[in-house]
Amino acid sequence: MEIAIEPLREQQKKRKETDPAKLGFGRHFTDRMLVADWSKSKEWHDVRIVPYGPFLLDPSAAVFHYGQEVFEGLKAYRQGDSSIALFRPEMNLTRLNRSAARLAFPPVPAELFLEGMDELARLERDWVPESKGTSLYIRPALIATEAALGVKPAGECRFFIIMSPVGAYYASGFKPVRILVEDRLVRAAPGGTGEAKTGGNYAASLISGREAVKRGFDQVLWLDAVQHRFVEEVGAMNIFFVIDGCLVSPPLSGSFLAGITRDSIMKLAPTLGLAVAERPLAIDDLMAGIKSGRVQEVFGSGTAAVVSPVGTLCYRDELVTIGDGSAGKVTQLLYDSLTDIQYGRSPDRFGWMHKL
Repeated sequence: MEIAIEPLREQQKKRKETDPAKLGFGRHFTDRMLVADWSKSKEWHDVRIVPYGPFLLDPSAAVFHYGQEVFEGLKAYRQGDSSIALFRPEMNLTRLNRSAARLAFPPVPAELFLEGMDELARLERDWVPESKGTSLYIRPALIATEAALGVKPAGECRFFIIMSPVGAYYASGFKPVRILVEDRLVRAAPGGTGEAKTGGNYAASLISGREAVKRGFDQVLWLDAVQHRFVEEVGAMNIFFVIDGCLVSPPLSGSFLAGITRDSIMKLAPTLGLAVAERPLAIDDLMAGIKSGRVQEVFGSGTAAVVSPVGTLCYRDELVTIGDGSAGKVTQLLYDSLTDIQYGRSPDRFGWMHKL
């Protein structure tokens, strides 16, 4: 694919933050971004890598009024030999286009997504941090840019990729989080946009997340929209339980995201001697299982945090502690094993790492 690369002037270069404690998540951005446009008449065109900066969009652009946008998230990791590798970008492309189809977007071609991302990452390779636990977060996004009011699939859209050097997702590091079960509001329903990675799903979760923080919790655990009984996902992550020694996750129902980290854990776990199952999990049964000791560990999984141990769960004002409240052995094993592959410390037997 032909990609126009605009020269970067000296005054457009940013100061790179090298202190991992100051990186945070999504606060700093690289010097360049990739942009491409689509219209009904010209299809995909004008693929370019330009200095990072604002877009000029018409106030009537559909993305502002009808929420027609989808996005992805993945990471590039510094390997032991200082090379750079991306984690499973082909799955992000597949999921982006699944989300795009749900919101009536044209598909993003593989060469635009993969070749464009590779070229941008090569140009910005010095932004991939080297400290332990750090990485370069990559955010591809697709937005409707047609300047016209009226509810319809947009006739013009823009695809872009931005990149951000990041530290640990949680400021406290790999420590168990406190989770509040939301039994009143819902973020998505069967048949809706729950399995699409689109901003409206996250907007719908904010009020519950804010309430959880006010009450001293870190995240919200969402239940199904129909019965308010079955566990779906936690915050912006998929969720796992270790029950009687078996790793269990709710089955994909169409109302929450099919996580790439989730898929990776479910493929990795059997190679570590762990039994894996997908089945519906009722919150009452889980609370009883935690109290009896049958539910031994709980953790969330996602690109940003990779694995996030859960120490306590609160449902209808009843607070229970999982195990002894610390990160469990299975949780730690999966985190270590997956991040060892991502950083090149262990062999990549699955072919997940996409080297530049």
